[in-house]
Amino acid sequence: MHEILEIGSSAGDGSTEAWVRGARRNPTLPRLHCIEVSVERHAALVTRWSNEDFVHCYNVSSIPLERFPSFEDVETFYRDVPSRLRNFPLEMVLGWLQQDIDYLSDHSLSCPGIAQIKQQHGIDTFDAVLIDGSEFTGSAELDEVYGARFILLDDTETFKNWESTRRLEADSRYRLFQRDPSTRNGFAVFERLD
Repeated sequence: MHEILEIGSSAGDGSTEAWVRGARRNPTLPRLHCIEVSVERHAALVTRWSNEDFVHCYNVSSIPLERFPSFEDVETFYRDVPSRLRNFPLEMVLGWLQQDIDYLSDHSLSCPGIAQIKQQHGIDTFDAVLIDGSEFTGSAELDEVYGARFILLDDTETFKNWESTRRLEADSRYRLFQRDPSTRNGFAVFERLD
């Protein structure tokens, strides 16, 4: 394993720490690419892992704003799909989407971050990817990393990775390695079959 991508690294605890521990035990010492769009959390992420040369931190959006779903898409999903997103009022969910859009606009962070990382480092395909960023970008992020050997999805029972989970389940090139819809908002791990 040489190239790992974590989308939604936050301040570098939790999953980032697990990736770092695993990478340190790997003789190839893979590069860990961490995307965090929040300026404050990105600063904490950089501070936390600045002594690890193989950890690369990016304060970018994984995908540009034009790849975000529309309000109508989110409202249709909310109405038609019996997901855990219904645990929240629709107005609140749409408010989250507006907050994400406003944050990227206000901080000039809208960009094709995943594509830029791949280009900057000459990466065709990641070895492992965790998709755990914005509630609204999972499907578009999957488009950018499709073909990765391992794809880990968080929030499989909400808008974030509902579609991505079903897309990978239907793809004979991937096998479901692990899934638990009852832990938090669900997770799944898929492995590409070579």
